[in-house]
Amino acid sequence: MQHTATPDRTGSGTAASYVPTDRTVPTRAKQRASYDRELVHSILDETYLCHLGFLRDGAPVVLPTLYGRIGERLYVHGSTGSRPLRSAKSADPGLPVCLTVTHVDALVLARSAFHHSINYRSVVVHGNAVTVTDPEERRLALDAIVDQVVPGRSRDSRPADAKELAATAVIRLDLDEVSAKVRTGGPNDEPEDLGLPHWTGIVPLTRGYAEPVPADDLDPAIGIPDYLSAL
Repeated sequence: MQHTATPDRTGSGTAASYVPTDRTVPTRAKQRASYDRELVHSILDETYLCHLGFLRDGAPVVLPTLYGRIGERLYVHGSTGSRPLRSAKSADPGLPVCLTVTHVDALVLARSAFHHSINYRSVVVHGNAVTVTDPEERRLALDAIVDQVVPGRSRDSRPADAKELAATAVIRLDLDEVSAKVRTGGPNDEPEDLGLPHWTGIVPLTRGYAEPVPADDLDPAIGIPDYLSAL
């Protein structure tokens, strides 16, 4: 599912690749790592759920949450009472975080248990998350998060009012320290295992959408929007 509703999603005018750093170079399977900007953007734009990691009272915490991308920035929102969003506001130069996004494309079944794996595409972003205070940037960020889930939905819903905006915090994470990692292909069995009588191969996974179910109080005259049909 491609998301094109948000302005400047491509980050045009920037270098074709991100610069590797100590934190973005993997210690294992380095051949699967990529710093290609277009690949990173495509992995991010195909989904809407990320995992946000940070330290709380010296202990690691990882939270699943929605995100949106505008150019070279990711946005996450939540309650103003949320611990990471409060921390991002008080920390200088921001809250150190690690944000990850993963697609599982296939199960990889080898002849040996050791060589079982998955085919995947993932992105890892390191950086400092900062609180967004500019009203216009906050509006664009919230629209981007809505459109990341369902492209076009922000234009077909009531925008947040003043009370809702006051209860909502938005943080921004720049795409500076970024890497992608991808595994494709079949099992990597040992030569001595090739004659074993066990099924081997891959089991592809797909993500799909069922028919939308209208709310009980929806006006029957309101049909399914084109952007939902497009899913």
